[in-house]
Amino acid sequence: MEALLSFSRGIDAVSRKLGQFADYLVLLCSLISAGNAIVRYLFSYSSNGWLEIQWYMFAAIVLLGASYTLKMNEHVRVDLFYGSVSDRTRLFIDIFGIIFFLLPVTAYFAWACWPFFYGSYLEGEMSPNASGLIRWPVKLVLVIGFAFLFLQGVSELIKRLAALFGKVAIDTKYEKPLQ
Repeated sequence: MEALLSFSRGIDAVSRKLGQFADYLVLLCSLISAGNAIVRYLFSYSSNGWLEIQWYMFAAIVLLGASYTLKMNEHVRVDLFYGSVSDRTRLFIDIFGIIFFLLPVTAYFAWACWPFFYGSYLEGEMSPNASGLIRWPVKLVLVIGFAFLFLQGVSELIKRLAALFGKVAIDTKYEKPLQ
């Protein structure tokens, strides 16, 4: 179990770095957006490339930040009864959800996105917009994002199994958003 927990810590460290990278992309995207607006209004100049790079960064923010969001237990839940059961029952609910939903779906999406990316890469696909960007990098983000979300799911599964056996303590509390 200690080897698995060490593996889990390694995945968590990568997810943390991806989350930090996504944080910086938010700042960079905001700066590009502001710069693009300033140039457009002051000099009446615009480029589709600047708009597309923002879209690419939004995709990277969501897809690369997803594994860190899962690690921090901040992902969206449908809480019908999760908040009203014991910690041990929450562990079982999480394990069930990870095994039967998260891992199969993320593995499938990473696998299904690979030919989408690879074909784009081989073709040198470009945006049809004037001064548009190459498309394969954002399609690669799909593969990477789902692959790391899968790996973080494995890490969360390891931690929850270890918690069931009393090897680690994890916080299963979930605070329902105010509505």
